[in-house]
This record gives sequence, structure tokens and C-alpha cells, in this order.
Amino acid sequence: MLSAGQHRCFGFHESEESCHAKLRSQRVSSFAKGGAVHFSPVILDRQNRINTAELQTHLKNIDFGQGPLAPEQITEFIDQMQVYEGAMYEISTKLEILDSEFQVRFSHNPIHHMERRLKSINSIIGKLQRRNLPLTVDAIKDNLFDVAGVRVICNYRDDVYSVANYLSAQNDIQVLRVKDYIKNPKQNGYRSLHVIYAVPVFLSSGPHYTPVEVQLRTIAMDYWASLEHALRYKTDLPDAKLTEHSQTLLDCARSLQNIETQMQNIHRDINSAPQVGEAPQAN
Repeated sequence: MLSAGQHRCFGFHESEESCHAKLRSQRVSSFAKGGAVHFSPVILDRQNRINTAELQTHLKNIDFGQGPLAPEQITEFIDQMQVYEGAMYEISTKLEILDSEFQVRFSHNPIHHMERRLKSINSIIGKLQRRNLPLTVDAIKDNLFDVAGVRVICNYRDDVYSVANYLSAQNDIQVLRVKDYIKNPKQNGYRSLHVIYAVPVFLSSGPHYTPVEVQLRTIAMDYWASLEHALRYKTDLPDAKLTEHSQTLLDCARSLQNIETQMQNIHRDINSAPQVGEAPQAN
């Protein structure tokens, strides 16, 4: 089990800062050797893969307000979580293949790294309760579309839209919902492209189309969002200081947007990768 702030990086539990340091070191050392180098995007897992025994024990000890879950309900919940995990890995594999194809065709890796995560049991239950929904697997499947999530960190804004559109064009997945916070940033300055896909997970009973939320953003958008999240949820600063920092972050978001545009224009002049400026459309 990972402690707060830890992730799986190359098979080991480490802090996020350590993971990113290794990622940068790997890329820098490879560049230093010279020649054409292909990078597979590093994937940071937010938790270990599902441990059925641990999940079963956890579910037995949760108070759902109407007593513990029946054994068959626990089995159904675990089965569904494994389907979500399978969908998450299906999407990340597709993204890895797209990144490899870009390197071959355009000598450019659009994906810097990816992060995967499944919502925790407590988070799922909390979301159902806030919406006054029953604590059932059917309620999860019908109402929660972000149980499985993949965050894709790209180098440039063109890469964000290119990756999203190429993934969306694959004929075995469906685009359920698109929210383009890059073209239409949130009031606090947040920018990212959110796409919910339905991807088939092939089980013995046949294909099960399962939603996965994919968040695509640039490196600059990602470190801005990380700092804003820390300010909003992980601080006990006075209100006045929070307001001050929030305004500063909004100013930073605008500055970063201008800087990214300038750097992207330079990149366009030296690289033949696709220039895509629009988000995919929902089916």
C-alpha cells in the first residue's frame, strides 16, 4: 500500500518528486549518448494493482449505513473494479502505441509521461452519497465515469489535441464526453482536456464497454494544476493569503499560456508533427 505522496516508479514505491527526477534523468542521459533515441512514455501508477484479498477485507469492514455488504455484493464490486482496471490498462496501452508511432513517423514523442489511478473505495462511496445514489454496482456503472483514470502529460498543446484525436478515431472505442478547458479555461485558470472514453474489456463473457476518464495536458498545465490543487486542498493558510496566492496563480496561468504558444510556434517550425487545434467530438 502506498503512503500519501508515494507512487510506483520503475517498480518501486517512491515520492512523486523522486519519480519525476528519475524520469528526467533517464531522458537526459539518453540524449547525452547522441543519435536517434526512442522513449516509451514513463507510466506512474498511483497505487498497486488490485489486491483481491485486501479489497475484500476492506469492503467487509465498511459501514454502508444498512449493515455490511452481502458476500455476493462484495464479489460483484470486486469484479467490477477489475473491469475498470482492465479498461485503464487498455487505454494506456493504446496511448503507448500512439506515442511509438509518432516517434517513427515524425521523430517526436508527444507524450512526456502518463499517470494511472483507480478511485478508492471510500472515494467512490463518498461520491455516490453526495449524489444521493444507492451504494450498488449498478449505480456506479450508470453514474460514475471517472472510476478509472489516465492522465496524459504532453510536451506541447498540439500534442494534446493530436493524441486525443488519434485515440478518438480508433474504431473500437467510443467518445462519451469532451470538456475542453484549454480553449475554455476554468475561472481559476485551470487548463486541461478531459475526454471520457468507453473501451472494450474482453472477458470470458464477452466485451464489456467501460468508461475511462483521460485528462490530457501539457507539462506546464500539469505543474500549475498540481500547485493549485495543493493550495486548495492541502493548506491551512489564512483566507487573505489564499486569495492572494489564487490571484497569483491566475496571473501565472495566463503567462504560461502565452509562453506555451511562443514555444509551440518554434516547435512547429522545426518539427513535422501534426498541428491539431481542436478537441475530438463526442459520438
